[in-house]
Amino acid sequence: MWIQKSILLMLVVAVFRPSACIGGEFAVPDADVVQRFVDSHCIECHNDGSRAAGLSLDGLTATNVAPSADVWERVFRKLGRRQMPPLDSPRPNDEQYDLIIRELGARLDRVAEATPHPGRTETFRRLTRTEYAHAIRDLLSLEIDVEALLPVDESSHGFDNVTVGNLSPTLLNRYISAAEKISRMAVGGPMRSPGSYVIRLRPDMTQEEHVEGLPIGTRGGVLIEYTFPREGVYEIQARLMRDRDEHVEGLKQEHELEILLDRARVELFTLQPPNSNAEHAAADAHLNARIPVTAGPHVVGVTFVKQSSSLLETKRQPYDAHFNFYRHPRLSPAIYEVSITGPYDSHRAGQSPSRERIFLNSSASTDDEDQRAEEILSRLLRRAYRRTITPDDLQQPLQFYHAARTNGDFEQGIQAALSAILVNPHFLFRVERDPPGVPSGTVYNVSDFELASRLSFFLWSSLPDDELLDLADRGDLSRPDVLEAQVKRMLHDQRSQSLVTNFASQWLYLRNLESMTPDLRTFPDFDDNLRQAFQQETELFVESILREDRRVLDLIDADYTFLNERLAKHYEIPHVYGSRFRRVTLGNDEKRGGLLRQGSILMATSYATRTSPVLRGKWVLENLLGSPPPPPPDNVPPLEDNTVAADLPVRQRLAAHRANATCASCHNLIDPIGLALENFDAVGRWRDVEAGLPVDASGGLPDGTVCVGVEEIEQGLLKRPEVFVGTLVEKLLTYALGRGMESCDAPSVRQIIRDAEKANYRFSSLIVGIANSKSFQMRTTP
Repeated sequence: MWIQKSILLMLVVAVFRPSACIGGEFAVPDADVVQRFVDSHCIECHNDGSRAAGLSLDGLTATNVAPSADVWERVFRKLGRRQMPPLDSPRPNDEQYDLIIRELGARLDRVAEATPHPGRTETFRRLTRTEYAHAIRDLLSLEIDVEALLPVDESSHGFDNVTVGNLSPTLLNRYISAAEKISRMAVGGPMRSPGSYVIRLRPDMTQEEHVEGLPIGTRGGVLIEYTFPREGVYEIQARLMRDRDEHVEGLKQEHELEILLDRARVELFTLQPPNSNAEHAAADAHLNARIPVTAGPHVVGVTFVKQSSSLLETKRQPYDAHFNFYRHPRLSPAIYEVSITGPYDSHRAGQSPSRERIFLNSSASTDDEDQRAEEILSRLLRRAYRRTITPDDLQQPLQFYHAARTNGDFEQGIQAALSAILVNPHFLFRVERDPPGVPSGTVYNVSDFELASRLSFFLWSSLPDDELLDLADRGDLSRPDVLEAQVKRMLHDQRSQSLVTNFASQWLYLRNLESMTPDLRTFPDFDDNLRQAFQQETELFVESILREDRRVLDLIDADYTFLNERLAKHYEIPHVYGSRFRRVTLGNDEKRGGLLRQGSILMATSYATRTSPVLRGKWVLENLLGSPPPPPPDNVPPLEDNTVAADLPVRQRLAAHRANATCASCHNLIDPIGLALENFDAVGRWRDVEAGLPVDASGGLPDGTVCVGVEEIEQGLLKRPEVFVGTLVEKLLTYALGRGMESCDAPSVRQIIRDAEKANYRFSSLIVGIANSKSFQMRTTP
């Protein structure tokens, strides 16, 4: 044991005092000698890398790690990622590293077991915009356009559910307005005037081929999932894309446009080519259909009947993008926007899923309206507030019900009460209360109801369902066997899709794609179709890991991906046809597969005109290795592209970073990772040549592993799988708890990794481990 202690202390000192290494080998001195060395050289150590790293070794002792557990956790993290000692200092071999890490980790875990410290989540956490939309969906069976109702939430630690503790007066007004609109839609209340919903297509969307979900034999257009608030007549109007001269694009011959409701044609229009400015202005004036529609969710389609065409015989493959009038003009007319206005002539609410959820499950006699209202509101309140309901909880909604019922009918009273529920803090906020009379610093288990909310908002981004609430009410949910069974049930539920669309989209930067537009002079074949395909490929890929409960390491080295014809052409993968995405198994010589080979990641970490090894390296460090680089110093100006020749490869352009001593310390860690991905350009295409020269994809990882190309980067990441798995666990925990990771969470992360390793790192083993962890189940009083 004394040998392990000595090696550990000697390694830590060597990070800051390389001279402690004798002859390039790590000595194994007497433990007392090493301890005296640490005590006597701590001050000198501060003059070099330790101060820059923010580590202090004052009074540090390996015989009792408890008093300095925070510092030792940081040491453990750097050792695990082979970031200490520095690469230019003598370093232990892998066996010595593993020995030291195992011993230090065991000591830290014993301390954590004896004195648990699970950290503290905020007492009040407001529902994010996504959580709000999902909560309305599950509470009222109602899909809403939440982007039109609420503003974007700010992100912190990579996720938008962290800094959500406040509610400004402006935001409160938005919630009040949203509650009024949602309650009226859910109940189907009468409207003062017809409402209008407009969807506008992106101008860089090519509409020459079939759109998935629309009937075969059509091209372009849009598919809209829309909830019609009441039964009645609705007006659906389409407008066409125009150029800067207000001329309809691509309308050079007769075309047919059809409007569909639930895939059935309800109207067919003929478009004639205009011959004058006046005819251009009126070319789409007749694209207006008034149709009767029942209340509830329907799918509206607006598309063109596809005309037959012959294959162009050209020496070069034509571009797939057709949207820019001056570069790649549209070959056919395209939809600009679709509006749905109504209802007109509406005399009844009709029957919709939300009305069934609210009204049809009550058992009280229709003659006793007050009793029926109390039953309806009690049921809604239990789901909305995520706990057992008290008479005090019912008091305010019933007051709103009675006030509205006085001047209206029963349904108007329920609508008013529902509005009150949707603006109540118990719905808008997740509240976790400390036990009364407990001293500060006390560690305690959260209640079963709070555990139910933690689970549901983690896995579903939504409210707990009745099964979770029933178990919490009986006090059974916190039992390990019950909890594990519920986690697996929830993962199989379709609502766990939020782990893809909410968690993964933020972790992997997929949300950034919508705001990114590569330079069209450099990448003329890029359009919104490709942007959407990038995102759908990665979402389907991550979903396959979740649904098939695959090992999470497949995120790095999978031998399959999901493609449609447009994306397969971009990737130069043959024999994939049509707009439908399908799973494609890749051969050993294919250049696609895991996350680092997918266009979404590669474009999200590039600039508009070129790749960025810095952004790509930083992305890998943050999201795959869990070692985010520090922010650049304030006094270091950004690298200007116009200071170097524009035709030079990116590697040579970035040489200025590493030539500057101030920048080199970080860029020597960041740049090699990104440079190893240089075979992929800024829109994810494979290339062997850049600026007329062969691509140099040599690079490496922060642990000193030399890598050439993406395959060797992947091999380097998988060499120590616990690093990537640990990073993913930390990201999931941050998302689950709504707070950043702290050193006190490290023992929980290590336990999750150990348990997941026994299950071959399957996705469900990580989720079950998180649900069973002290960080997830416990809390500390302030």
